[in-house]
Amino acid sequence: MKTTKIIYYVSTALLTALMLFSAGMYFFNHQEVATMFANFGYPTYIIYPYAVAKILGIVALWFIPIKTIKEWAYAGFFFAFILAFFAHIMIGDGEQMGAVLAMVFLITSYITKKKITNG
Repeated sequence: MKTTKIIYYVSTALLTALMLFSAGMYFFNHQEVATMFANFGYPTYIIYPYAVAKILGIVALWFIPIKTIKEWAYAGFFFAFILAFFAHIMIGDGEQMGAVLAMVFLITSYITKKKITNG
Protein backbone atom coordinates (compact mmCIF):
# COMPACT_ATOMS: atom_id res chain seq x y z
CA MET A 1 0.00 0.00 0.00
CA LYS A 2 2.87 2.38 0.75
CA THR A 3 4.36 1.82 -2.72
CA THR A 4 0.97 2.43 -4.30
CA LYS A 5 0.64 5.75 -2.45
CA ILE A 6 4.11 6.82 -3.57
CA ILE A 7 3.29 5.96 -7.19
CA TYR A 8 -0.01 7.85 -6.88
CA TYR A 9 1.60 10.99 -5.48
CA VAL A 10 4.49 10.96 -7.96
CA SER A 11 2.28 10.40 -11.00
CA THR A 12 -0.25 13.00 -9.86
CA ALA A 13 2.55 15.48 -9.11
CA LEU A 14 4.05 14.94 -12.57
CA LEU A 15 0.62 15.37 -14.16
CA THR A 16 0.17 18.55 -12.12
CA ALA A 17 3.54 19.92 -13.22
CA LEU A 18 2.74 19.20 -16.85
CA MET A 19 -0.69 20.85 -16.63
CA LEU A 20 0.65 23.90 -14.79
CA PHE A 21 3.40 24.27 -17.39
CA SER A 22 0.82 23.98 -20.15
CA ALA A 23 -1.56 26.48 -18.54
CA GLY A 24 1.37 28.82 -17.96
CA MET A 25 2.22 28.65 -21.65
CA TYR A 26 -1.39 29.46 -22.49
CA PHE A 27 -1.34 32.52 -20.23
CA PHE A 28 2.20 33.83 -20.71
CA ASN A 29 3.07 32.75 -24.25
CA HIS A 30 -0.32 33.37 -25.78
CA GLN A 31 0.84 34.28 -29.29
CA GLU A 32 2.81 31.05 -29.76
CA VAL A 33 -0.10 28.99 -28.43
CA ALA A 34 -2.53 30.92 -30.66
CA THR A 35 -0.41 30.03 -33.68
CA MET A 36 -0.42 26.37 -32.64
CA PHE A 37 -4.20 26.42 -32.12
CA ALA A 38 -4.68 28.04 -35.53
CA ASN A 39 -2.58 25.24 -37.09
CA PHE A 40 -4.91 22.73 -35.45
CA GLY A 41 -7.91 24.59 -36.79
CA TYR A 42 -9.07 25.45 -33.26
CA PRO A 43 -10.48 28.86 -32.36
CA THR A 44 -8.02 30.93 -30.36
CA TYR A 45 -10.67 32.29 -28.01
CA ILE A 46 -10.68 28.95 -26.14
CA ILE A 47 -7.04 29.29 -25.03
CA TYR A 48 -7.68 31.13 -21.75
CA PRO A 49 -10.76 29.08 -20.75
CA TYR A 50 -8.83 25.89 -21.55
CA ALA A 51 -5.95 27.01 -19.33
CA VAL A 52 -8.39 27.73 -16.50
CA ALA A 53 -10.03 24.31 -17.02
CA LYS A 54 -6.63 22.61 -16.69
CA ILE A 55 -5.97 24.40 -13.42
CA LEU A 56 -9.45 23.61 -12.09
CA GLY A 57 -8.96 19.96 -13.03
CA ILE A 58 -5.76 19.80 -11.02
CA VAL A 59 -7.46 21.53 -8.08
CA ALA A 60 -10.21 18.90 -8.27
CA LEU A 61 -7.72 16.03 -8.24
CA TRP A 62 -5.83 17.34 -5.22
CA PHE A 63 -8.33 19.21 -3.08
CA ILE A 64 -11.97 18.32 -3.83
CA PRO A 65 -13.13 15.38 -1.70
CA ILE A 66 -16.21 14.67 -3.83
CA LYS A 67 -15.60 11.46 -5.78
CA THR A 68 -17.82 12.46 -8.73
CA ILE A 69 -15.90 15.70 -9.25
CA LYS A 70 -12.59 13.79 -9.28
CA GLU A 71 -14.00 11.32 -11.80
CA TRP A 72 -15.11 14.18 -14.07
CA ALA A 73 -11.66 15.77 -13.79
CA TYR A 74 -9.97 12.50 -14.75
CA ALA A 75 -12.43 12.07 -17.65
CA GLY A 76 -11.89 15.63 -18.86
CA PHE A 77 -8.14 15.18 -18.86
CA PHE A 78 -8.49 11.82 -20.61
CA PHE A 79 -10.45 13.30 -23.51
CA ALA A 80 -8.20 16.36 -23.68
CA PHE A 81 -5.09 14.19 -23.98
CA ILE A 82 -6.62 11.89 -26.59
CA LEU A 83 -7.69 14.90 -28.67
CA ALA A 84 -4.28 16.56 -28.24
CA PHE A 85 -2.51 13.38 -29.34
CA PHE A 86 -4.57 13.07 -32.52
CA ALA A 87 -4.41 16.82 -33.24
CA HIS A 88 -0.60 16.62 -33.26
CA ILE A 89 -0.70 13.46 -35.39
CA MET A 90 -3.07 15.07 -37.90
CA ILE A 91 -0.90 18.15 -38.47
CA GLY A 92 2.29 16.08 -38.38
CA ASP A 93 4.27 18.36 -36.08
CA GLY A 94 5.80 15.48 -34.09
CA GLU A 95 4.75 17.01 -30.76
CA GLN A 96 2.45 14.24 -29.59
CA MET A 97 4.81 12.92 -26.87
CA GLY A 98 3.52 15.51 -24.38
CA ALA A 99 0.04 14.05 -24.73
CA VAL A 100 1.40 10.50 -24.41
CA LEU A 101 3.31 11.41 -21.23
CA ALA A 102 0.28 13.18 -19.81
CA MET A 103 -1.86 10.11 -20.54
CA VAL A 104 0.64 7.81 -18.80
CA PHE A 105 0.68 10.06 -15.71
CA LEU A 106 -3.13 10.32 -15.78
CA ILE A 107 -3.78 6.58 -16.07
CA THR A 108 -1.18 5.79 -13.41
CA SER A 109 -2.69 8.37 -11.07
CA TYR A 110 -6.21 7.10 -11.70
CA ILE A 111 -5.41 3.41 -11.19
CA THR A 112 -3.36 3.96 -8.05
CA LYS A 113 -6.02 6.31 -6.62
CA LYS A 114 -8.59 3.54 -7.13
CA LYS A 115 -6.33 1.03 -5.36
CA ILE A 116 -5.81 3.39 -2.43
CA THR A 117 -9.48 4.28 -1.96
CA ASN A 118 -10.92 0.79 -2.64
CA GLY A 119 -8.17 -1.25 -1.04
